[in-house]
Amino acid sequence: MSSSAQPRILLVTPPLTQLNTPYPATAYLKGFLGGRGYQVTQADLGLELVLKLFSKEGLGRVFAAIERGHFALSDNARRMVRLKNSYQSTVEPVIRFLQNKDNTLAPRICHSRFLPEASRFDNVADLETAFGTMGLTDQARHLATLYLEDLGDLIKETVGPQFGFSRYAEKLAMSATTFDALHEALQAPPNLLDQMLLELLDTLLVRTQPDIVGFTVPFPGNLYGALRLAARVKQLHPGTFTMMGGGYPNTELRSIREPRFFDYIDFLTLDDGEGPWLRLLEALGSELSVADCQLSDNQSLLATASQQPTTPNCNLTTDNQQLTTRNLQRTFLRNAAGEVQYVNYPHPDIPHPEVGAPDYSDLSLAEYLSVIEVLNPMHRLWSDGRWNKLTIAHGCYWKRCSFCDVTLDYIARYETAPATLLVDRIEQIIAQTGQTGFHFVDEAAPPLALRDLAVELLKRRVSITWWGNIRFEKTFTPDLCRLLAASGCIAVSGGLEVASDRLLALMEKGVTIAQVARVTDGFTQAGIMVHAYLMYGFPTQTAQETIDSLEVVRQLFQAGIVQSGYWHRFSMTAHSPVGKNPAKYQVAAVGPEPGPFAWNDLWHDDPTGTDHEQFGAGLTKALYNYLHGVALQEPLGFWFDFRVPKTTVPRHLIAQALQEPARPDASRPNNRLFWLGNAPELRQESGKKGNRAVLTFYEQAEDFEVSVPAVLGPWLQELLTRLSADYDAKVLLKDAAASYPAAANQPWEQFLQSQAWQQLREKGLLVL
Repeated sequence: MSSSAQPRILLVTPPLTQLNTPYPATAYLKGFLGGRGYQVTQADLGLELVLKLFSKEGLGRVFAAIERGHFALSDNARRMVRLKNSYQSTVEPVIRFLQNKDNTLAPRICHSRFLPEASRFDNVADLETAFGTMGLTDQARHLATLYLEDLGDLIKETVGPQFGFSRYAEKLAMSATTFDALHEALQAPPNLLDQMLLELLDTLLVRTQPDIVGFTVPFPGNLYGALRLAARVKQLHPGTFTMMGGGYPNTELRSIREPRFFDYIDFLTLDDGEGPWLRLLEALGSELSVADCQLSDNQSLLATASQQPTTPNCNLTTDNQQLTTRNLQRTFLRNAAGEVQYVNYPHPDIPHPEVGAPDYSDLSLAEYLSVIEVLNPMHRLWSDGRWNKLTIAHGCYWKRCSFCDVTLDYIARYETAPATLLVDRIEQIIAQTGQTGFHFVDEAAPPLALRDLAVELLKRRVSITWWGNIRFEKTFTPDLCRLLAASGCIAVSGGLEVASDRLLALMEKGVTIAQVARVTDGFTQAGIMVHAYLMYGFPTQTAQETIDSLEVVRQLFQAGIVQSGYWHRFSMTAHSPVGKNPAKYQVAAVGPEPGPFAWNDLWHDDPTGTDHEQFGAGLTKALYNYLHGVALQEPLGFWFDFRVPKTTVPRHLIAQALQEPARPDASRPNNRLFWLGNAPELRQESGKKGNRAVLTFYEQAEDFEVSVPAVLGPWLQELLTRLSADYDAKVLLKDAAASYPAAANQPWEQFLQSQAWQQLREKGLLVL
């Protein structure tokens, strides 16, 4: 290409994140950079590795390596090796089924002993109870998931000990204050999975011929794969630049001083990638000169990792030491002296509305797998279905929680985008992907922004299915929940964390148990599933508070207002209020010693708290049963193999919280009216009780009638017709009161308590 041409960019998601949908980081960057004229290709090598591995050929290589490797096999692994022919003959049909390409396989999976079974099938649930008689495809998907997990167990036991379906070599990156373990692993010969991964990269490099390769590393389980891939890029194309960004660097590598890391990665960026990429591309654009030439032999790139580097007969004519780096933004590099340098010229951040829509082109959307690991309809959303990822707002509008990294940019800098722009992006993504499912991946989606988004979706009649993360705050009234449900919301997740009002205040969550109960009830009544993030081991938490928290959780599930949950062990991080001021929370940081590489997770002593470690297994077991509706009446001590205190929580705490009466409509004159239904037809009737007006409503599932005094009929019809026809009409309750007919024989406040008004409220008249 000529010297004036734009550099070719390759964005890579390394193994492994999710199997059912692409992680959105590369799609966001591609959309942003592509909108500015850059040539961008993206690839999800995590998915591609899984598809290569779980194929007839891939399993053949696995079984051959096991037989050559003289592994000390467990009885379960030995059984699977004996069934290798069955696994090889079934794996590709199973993958196609999980890709929704061959749903007719479901009856064979369920009823004909089609799948070889190993230990994951030992405790299979009562599938007929879980799925009913008609849920055959879901039942088969669950069995197929167990089948893949069996194979994953075999791989971990033998040729790929670092393998996991949502992580790869995660332990190497966890609390890695030094680079030694990672460096040692990367210098070792590649194992079978590494070889497969490098083969995929080789083919990708031949196809895309990139000048710059960027890796997103959202989690610790992506780091090893990213560095393996970067090393291969450097081996085959020494002049190609490599970049890295993502959630892991943003939290773990903010103080990196390790020069060996930059043998693999030329530029490490922090926080949002759009600004740093623009500045780096500007620097590269002013320095790059690439000759018009082709690789002398594309096949030479397909060499194995153990061979010597293959050098093409053309390269970038400059290396990163010659770049003008002073204008880079939030970027680490290794300077000419061999030292790690951080460059952050004070460019303004890219505003959230200007980030653009994610671009999912080049990702093989039809190749992702829908799996069902847990038989819970809320829990499965993380692994089943193709979800377009989108962010409502940048950062967190609350940003006070003491356990959270609230000092970092991705949380601290809060910016919103107008609802009209968000729906534009939604329509653009639907047109590109053909998928109408959306997962809003906010830290906590703002309730008012969600309200405006819902109104805009309804106004434009854009039909989507969506879910996202929220705070259980009182702004989520039952009426707002109903509006969100009407716009396509099927589920929300949110942090209850510790079900103790004392600890919630210490965490600065800004919620109470009673408030959480009422909010989750509002979502549930609207038909929206609720997932609660739970935490144990917070500083000063006692054994009594841990057991009391479990009792509150039990009551939430018993009341049916939380459908799913997950316990997290508290972790003290360097960028959280607890990590920055441990003494305030009566804990002491005891390590690890700062090192030149990662620095985030801190060890701590909690002298006033309990032994938190011993509670983990029991809490997890109890919650697993609760989310399946099992053993809700068992005493709490049933879940632990040691004595625990009796709960001090009243048995009806949650039930009593739900009985608190809602505010009457008359007390909310400044709230907006919103009508979810259609315009009614009006007719007048005469009877013994005088003249009446009857409004008839024709709705999706039913028709119904509302009878009011004759004088109110035209007024009510006009009000509801206006609300149904004009979503921009912000009619407040006090506006309706001002237009209320003076001739009505009942006062406004009395009408708000009438049967007709209550019937309309039940059918979809919202006060927001």
